Amino acid sequence: MPQIILFNKPFNVLSQFTGDNPEQTLARYINAPGFYPAGRLDKDSEGLMLLTDCGETQQRISNPRFKLPKTYWAQVEGVITQDAITSLTRGVVLNDGLTRPAIAVPMQAPDLWQRHPPIRVRKEIPDSWLSLTITEGRNRQVRRMTAAVGFPTLRLVRYQIGNWTLQGLLPGQYRMIPIPPDWWRT
Repeated sequence: MPQIILFNKPFNVLSQFTGDNPEQTLARYINAPGFYPAGRLDKDSEGLMLLTDCGETQQRISNPRFKLPKTYWAQVEGVITQDAITSLTRGVVLNDGLTRPAIAVPMQAPDLWQRHPPIRVRKEIPDSWLSLTITEGRNRQVRRMTAAVGFPTLRLVRYQIGNWTLQGLLPGQYRMIPIPPDWWRT
């Protein structure tokens, strides 16, 4: 039976096992031969990454054709407005075209670990949080979407992919679970 690793990727870690600085790669945290990332998460983003030992599962998770929803918690500069939320839910025009509609909901600051280094704080500019669920995976998409509606992202944490969440995992921790081969049909 294929297995999947749920990994809480820390800030400043690459979504790959090799790199110029091994301390900033998955190899520092995960010793599981035969497992490969199912999708990527930017170096400056944190949160849930999935890895699997099954090629078909990897394809189903990472290919936008299957529209597996991914939920991000974004801390943005400024107090998010209803107009911005409405724009995000309708789709935002980026330099590579219109995004699919997203689910965007303002939220209270989540109870998260401290990020190292911490985000930049400007005393005169407030910040706020939103939950953003997308079904595509363009390069730096969430950051570009929030910036396009006037609220640059300060911190980005991927909380959920499909039915898998970050729940119970601190940065650098992972959990391995078996998955049925036809998990996407349920």
